[in-house]
Amino acid sequence: MQERNPEFDSLVPGLPFSRRGFVGASLAAAFALAVQPAIGQSVVQTPADGLVVGDISVRGADGAEVPAYQARPAGAGPFPTVLVVSEIFGVHEYIRDVCRRLARAGYLAIAPDLFRRQGDPGKIASVAEILNTVISKVPDAQVMGDLDACAAWAAANGGDAARLAITGFCWGGRITWLYAAHNPQLKAGVAWYGRLAGTASALTPSHPLDLVDRISAPVLGLYGAKDQGIPVSDVEDMRADLAKAGKQAEFVIYPEAGHAFHADYRPSYRAAEAADGWSRLLAWFEQLGMGGR
Repeated sequence: MQERNPEFDSLVPGLPFSRRGFVGASLAAAFALAVQPAIGQSVVQTPADGLVVGDISVRGADGAEVPAYQARPAGAGPFPTVLVVSEIFGVHEYIRDVCRRLARAGYLAIAPDLFRRQGDPGKIASVAEILNTVISKVPDAQVMGDLDACAAWAAANGGDAARLAITGFCWGGRITWLYAAHNPQLKAGVAWYGRLAGTASALTPSHPLDLVDRISAPVLGLYGAKDQGIPVSDVEDMRADLAKAGKQAEFVIYPEAGHAFHADYRPSYRAAEAADGWSRLLAWFEQLGMGGR
């Protein structure tokens, strides 16, 4: 049997299939329909009135044009900036709505399409195919460079360079931890069920548990005890290692939540835990001097 993929496992809890078996199973089509962002719109609908929102283009570190979505309050700013990192499905309506929620709280939020060079997940019907043909080909170094470019764009377009934060979901949760180890100027991070351990490869040479000593920004980790892809033991290991290294971090493990409990367009959504996590995100940013207003 193929080696398990934690991202895949967390999306398909409890299924005794290999990834290859899953692709061939009749369940694949139904599950893909259940999670495809093109079909389900965000349950939380955040209006854009009074905000500046829209698609932009940011030049990545390698010179490539990186599409992104931005949302910020109307006015001159400068506004504290939050980089928003998506799940494997890319910058669809749910991620855009998250940006608008942050803008309503006083932040300039920017969500880059970090997969554009490798492909468009929105055009692929199978979760396993998204992972195998797009996500597995995205280098961490490319992602870090694109996020740096987005931070620079924000600083030149109404953002406050001295108040930079990041939040990410699922795949983006892991990236949140990595960016906290990459950018010493980062002030805060909130990782939603981001994978903490994994096998090193040329494109993903390190995982959060490998980078504890390099993490410079305080991070809030939000996890579900019933997440099939991220064991609670990994979360507790991360908590212990960060404490031992003297790093500022907090963790919340929701006993009844699984993976993607904040994703309000998917069956995994849990409204109470999502609302609590969002309140904690805003409080975390405020506590760390990010103040949205």
